[in-house]
Amino acid sequence: MSFEEALALASRDEGFKATVYSMNTLLIHKGIYTQEEFQALFVEWVEKEQRRKSPEPRRAETANAYSA
Repeated sequence: MSFEEALALASRDEGFKATVYSMNTLLIHKGIYTQEEFQALFVEWVEKEQRRKSPEPRRAETANAYSA
């Protein structure tokens, strides 16, 4: 299968996934980074996204102008 045929067959989402897969595979095989480094950064990104998505806990009102 040629690249053009694969591109035509893949949905937009599949094309994106194939691009990420290809780039990461090349970078790992060329020794730019290791699988462990990739996994650590992947986990770091997901954790940041989870913190961003979750609502911040409300802080206790310690300085209320109306309290005595």
